[in-house]
Formats: sequence, C-alpha cells, structure tokens
Amino acid sequence: MIYAANFKMNHTRNSTADYMEKLAKRMSEKSGGDRVMVFPPATALDSYTGDFTIGAQNAYPAVSGAYTGETGVLQLEEFGIKTLLIGHSERREIMGESQEAVAEKFQFFCSEGFEIVYCIGEPLEVREQGEEAVTAYLLAQFEGIDTRYKKLTVAYEPIWAIGTGRSATVEEISRTHKMLKSHVKCALLYGGSVKPENIQEIAAVDGVDGVLVGGASLEVESFMALVTAGKV
Repeated sequence: MIYAANFKMNHTRNSTADYMEKLAKRMSEKSGGDRVMVFPPATALDSYTGDFTIGAQNAYPAVSGAYTGETGVLQLEEFGIKTLLIGHSERREIMGESQEAVAEKFQFFCSEGFEIVYCIGEPLEVREQGEEAVTAYLLAQFEGIDTRYKKLTVAYEPIWAIGTGRSATVEEISRTHKMLKSHVKCALLYGGSVKPENIQEIAAVDGVDGVLVGGASLEVESFMALVTAGKV
C-alpha cells in the first residue's frame, strides 16, 4: 500500500520539521512493505531524513525563469525532490488549471524524470448522472497524459468527497477503480475523506493500491493510525 499525505495549505516550516522528525521515528518502528509519501506546502520543502518520500504539491513547468511566485526544477533539486502532485481538483477548480495546462506540466516533468502522482476526479453533478458520465469525465482527464510513463501513480479523488467527511461507498470505489484499471496499468490511489475509521474497508477494495490523505494526515498520530489500520 502507498500512503500519501497532502498537507495542502497547512503547516509551517517549523511544524513540518517537527512532524517529519516524529514521522521518521514512527516509520523506523514499523515493519516494512508499505510506502509513505508526504507533500508539504512549498514553504516547508526541505531535505528531510526518514523512510518516506517528500514531494511537492505543485510546480511550474520550467527549470527556472521569470515566473513570479512559482517553484521550478531548480528549487526542487536543491532539496533532492523528484516527486510531484499534478492535477489536483483544487488546482483545477480553484486555480483554474485547464487540462491543457495540466498536460503541459505533466509532459515537462516527465521529461525531467520526476515521479508523478496524477490526480483525477468528478464533481457531484457528474456522479449523479451515472457511471457512463463518470467514466467519460474521468477519461477526459487523461487527454495529453502518457499513462505508460513508468514513474506514474494515479490518484482518484471524487471531488464531492474531498474534505466533506463523506467518502465514496465501497461499491462506488470498486466500480470506478475497476474501470480505471482497465485503462491505466500503474498504481491507483483513492482519496476523499480517508481516515483511520474507514481505511480498512477502502484498502480491502480490489484495485486500490493506496490512499491520498488530506485532513487525516495533518497530525502524525492520526496519519500513522491510518497507516497501521490499513493493513489488509
């Protein structure tokens, strides 16, 4: 299982450093087999030491240059970061990133050899139209994306379940992951109000190779409780 923690716009540099120190200790105490990834805010990116991978939540498709407010390859390489989250629904919906822009970013960071966690998901109005509409909506988010890229992980997050406390049902997750697995051969994560209380049933779903966790990852104890409970 892959357990990916997305801090979003939470934690400071100091609190992230404290988190990573505690996480490193907890990871050294657990048995191996699972993989943990952490995506801190840009201001807290650093060369942390521990049995986990540090990734960036966002970056601009350039090594460096005149792109005010952005983070490029040069800044990420300073900390040895080669993992990136691309296509999160909050970037698409709130920041207005089009599929064309997302694909451009994907293609650039593929050329730079980055490991990419690529996010897709549908809004509630699409889910309510039925499975056919969901399938068409999700597959459209692969336009311009090379699903054969060897360092690709896909994260399916129904937008209506992110931060709402409402997770998709086991049946919904199972059907959607089965459909996606017929189109992509990489690891497939589920995200959307994942917490220690529901991780076991989510992790047991065929086709779920891990989870992308938001709110429940902000405290080390909550995140590690989820990791521990997720053993199947």
